[in-house]
Amino acid sequence: MKSPDVRSAIIDYIRAQAKPVDKFSHQPRLYELTRAIGRHQRYDDDVVFAAVWLHDLGVFVGHRPEAPTALAKWDCVAYAMKQTPQILARFGFPTGKISAVVEAIRTHQPQENPTSIEGIILRDADILEQLGAVTVLRTVCKIGRDTRFNTFPDALRVLQQNADTLMARLKLPSARQLAKPRLQVLQQFLEAAQAEGCTMVA
Repeated sequence: MKSPDVRSAIIDYIRAQAKPVDKFSHQPRLYELTRAIGRHQRYDDDVVFAAVWLHDLGVFVGHRPEAPTALAKWDCVAYAMKQTPQILARFGFPTGKISAVVEAIRTHQPQENPTSIEGIILRDADILEQLGAVTVLRTVCKIGRDTRFNTFPDALRVLQQNADTLMARLKLPSARQLAKPRLQVLQQFLEAAQAEGCTMVA
């Protein structure tokens, strides 16, 4: 993908679609993480870039259902996979790479097993976004607007699960190294929240 205009078009599209507006900050952070994780890997950065910017399309207001019952059943990954080919084609992204982007999106969540190095890098980076100070901010801001988080204890349970399980799911040594200080920050926050009684009341 030689033209920077293609990347700019993808970024501009997500900037316009990312609602609430705090959803937009995830993508640039995530892309920088993929670069750090993949520094010593051979991979297609075009594929990773497109997957980073489009993988969460299905969580944006205007793309997801708003009714709580429908939202609880919503498959945001399937939606992003369905929409991605036409979006990339519209912006002139290389046709031969689109299926690899869709595959990386398919396997970006922690419970999945990526089939490509691009998918591994994306998944590891997305896991890192679920550790550390950033995950506290991202989770707490969803309280009251996400069907998973009605109260503080709801958010803390998810954060504790992240702290307990996600480190072991990382594939690449570079990602595990980056995760160590993030995990420490998250654990310190959870200990402080418990000490202050946040797990007892909403």
